[in-house]
Amino acid sequence: MKKMFTSFLLFLLFTLGSHADNGKKVFETYCWGCHHQTAMAFGPSFTTIASKRTAQEIAAMITDPEGVSKVFGYKRNAMPALKLNPEELQAITTYILSFKDVSDEDNASKKEQNKTIIEEPYLNIATAKETH
Repeated sequence: MKKMFTSFLLFLLFTLGSHADNGKKVFETYCWGCHHQTAMAFGPSFTTIASKRTAQEIAAMITDPEGVSKVFGYKRNAMPALKLNPEELQAITTYILSFKDVSDEDNASKKEQNKTIIEEPYLNIATAKETH
Protein backbone atom coordinates (compact mmCIF):
# COMPACT_ATOMS: atom_id res chain seq x y z
CA MET A 1 0.00 0.00 0.00
CA LYS A 2 2.83 2.38 0.87
CA LYS A 3 4.52 1.65 -2.50
CA MET A 4 1.30 2.41 -4.32
CA PHE A 5 0.92 5.73 -2.50
CA THR A 6 4.55 6.65 -3.20
CA SER A 7 4.13 5.73 -6.87
CA PHE A 8 1.01 7.89 -7.07
CA LEU A 9 2.83 10.87 -5.53
CA LEU A 10 5.74 10.48 -7.96
CA PHE A 11 3.31 10.27 -10.88
CA LEU A 12 1.49 13.36 -9.65
CA LEU A 13 4.72 15.36 -9.29
CA PHE A 14 5.90 14.27 -12.74
CA THR A 15 2.55 15.21 -14.28
CA LEU A 16 2.50 18.67 -12.66
CA GLY A 17 6.07 19.36 -13.78
CA SER A 18 5.16 18.17 -17.24
CA HIS A 19 2.22 20.60 -17.40
CA ALA A 20 4.54 23.51 -16.60
CA ASP A 21 6.99 22.50 -19.34
CA ASN A 22 4.22 21.83 -21.83
CA GLY A 23 2.48 25.07 -20.85
CA LYS A 24 5.60 27.03 -21.65
CA LYS A 25 5.80 25.30 -25.05
CA VAL A 26 2.15 26.10 -25.78
CA PHE A 27 2.78 29.71 -24.71
CA GLU A 28 5.79 30.01 -27.01
CA THR A 29 3.85 28.45 -29.90
CA TYR A 30 0.51 30.25 -29.67
CA CYS A 31 0.52 33.11 -27.15
CA TRP A 32 3.90 34.83 -27.34
CA GLY A 33 2.92 37.19 -30.14
CA CYS A 34 0.35 38.98 -27.97
CA HIS A 35 1.05 38.08 -24.33
CA HIS A 36 3.99 38.24 -21.96
CA GLN A 37 4.24 36.43 -18.68
CA THR A 38 4.60 39.46 -16.40
CA ALA A 39 4.37 42.61 -18.56
CA MET A 40 1.61 44.15 -20.65
CA ALA A 41 2.00 43.45 -24.35
CA PHE A 42 -0.76 43.57 -26.97
CA GLY A 43 -2.83 41.44 -24.61
CA PRO A 44 -2.77 41.36 -20.81
CA SER A 45 0.08 39.66 -18.96
CA PHE A 46 -0.34 36.20 -17.49
CA THR A 47 0.13 37.77 -14.05
CA THR A 48 -2.89 40.01 -14.67
CA ILE A 49 -4.98 37.18 -16.13
CA ALA A 50 -4.14 34.78 -13.29
CA SER A 51 -5.05 37.36 -10.65
CA LYS A 52 -8.50 37.98 -12.17
CA ARG A 53 -9.66 34.67 -13.67
CA THR A 54 -10.35 31.08 -12.64
CA ALA A 55 -8.97 28.09 -14.53
CA GLN A 56 -12.38 27.57 -16.16
CA GLU A 57 -12.57 31.20 -17.29
CA ILE A 58 -9.05 31.06 -18.71
CA ALA A 59 -9.75 27.83 -20.62
CA ALA A 60 -13.04 29.24 -21.93
CA MET A 61 -11.36 32.46 -23.10
CA ILE A 62 -8.77 30.42 -24.98
CA THR A 63 -11.32 28.23 -26.77
CA ASP A 64 -14.17 30.76 -27.24
CA PRO A 65 -12.82 34.28 -26.77
CA GLU A 66 -15.66 35.98 -28.63
CA GLY A 67 -18.38 34.36 -26.53
CA VAL A 68 -16.53 34.82 -23.23
CA SER A 69 -15.76 38.46 -24.05
CA LYS A 70 -19.49 39.10 -24.38
CA VAL A 71 -20.15 37.40 -21.04
CA PHE A 72 -17.46 39.55 -19.40
CA GLY A 73 -19.01 42.67 -20.97
CA TYR A 74 -16.12 43.55 -23.27
CA LYS A 75 -17.13 45.67 -26.27
CA ARG A 76 -14.58 44.01 -28.56
CA ASN A 77 -12.20 41.10 -28.68
CA ALA A 78 -8.95 40.70 -30.59
CA MET A 79 -8.03 37.22 -29.41
CA PRO A 80 -8.46 34.37 -31.89
CA ALA A 81 -9.98 31.08 -30.79
CA LEU A 82 -7.25 28.48 -30.36
CA LYS A 83 -7.87 24.87 -31.25
CA LEU A 84 -5.83 23.09 -28.61
CA ASN A 85 -6.11 19.47 -27.58
CA PRO A 86 -7.22 18.87 -23.96
CA GLU A 87 -3.63 18.32 -22.74
CA GLU A 88 -2.41 21.57 -24.30
CA LEU A 89 -5.39 23.48 -22.91
CA GLN A 90 -4.76 22.12 -19.41
CA ALA A 91 -1.02 22.83 -19.72
CA ILE A 92 -1.44 26.47 -20.81
CA THR A 93 -4.14 27.08 -18.18
CA THR A 94 -1.87 25.69 -15.45
CA TYR A 95 1.05 27.72 -16.83
CA ILE A 96 -0.95 30.96 -16.82
CA LEU A 97 -2.14 30.34 -13.25
CA SER A 98 1.47 29.76 -12.16
CA PHE A 99 1.94 33.54 -12.58
CA LYS A 100 -0.70 34.41 -10.00
CA ASP A 101 0.74 36.99 -7.61
CA VAL A 102 1.74 35.24 -4.43
CA SER A 103 4.18 36.87 -2.07
CA ASP A 104 6.31 33.81 -1.28
CA GLU A 105 9.85 33.62 -2.65
CA ASP A 106 9.43 30.10 -4.00
CA ASN A 107 6.74 31.24 -6.43
CA ALA A 108 8.90 34.20 -7.49
CA SER A 109 11.75 31.87 -8.44
CA LYS A 110 9.27 29.64 -10.30
CA LYS A 111 8.09 32.66 -12.30
CA GLU A 112 11.68 33.53 -13.15
CA GLN A 113 12.36 29.97 -14.37
CA ASN A 114 9.25 30.00 -16.57
CA LYS A 115 10.10 33.26 -18.35
CA THR A 116 11.02 33.07 -21.98
CA ILE A 117 14.33 34.78 -22.62
CA ILE A 118 14.74 36.59 -25.92
CA GLU A 119 18.30 36.03 -27.04
CA GLU A 120 18.26 38.92 -29.51
CA PRO A 121 16.02 41.89 -28.71
CA TYR A 122 13.45 42.99 -31.24
CA LEU A 123 14.72 45.61 -33.62
CA ASN A 124 13.49 49.03 -32.58
CA ILE A 125 11.71 50.44 -35.61
CA ALA A 126 12.38 54.04 -34.56
CA THR A 127 16.16 53.53 -34.50
CA ALA A 128 16.16 51.32 -37.59
CA LYS A 129 14.76 54.00 -39.93
CA GLU A 130 17.28 55.51 -42.24
CA THR A 131 17.81 59.21 -41.75
CA HIS A 132 17.64 61.30 -44.87
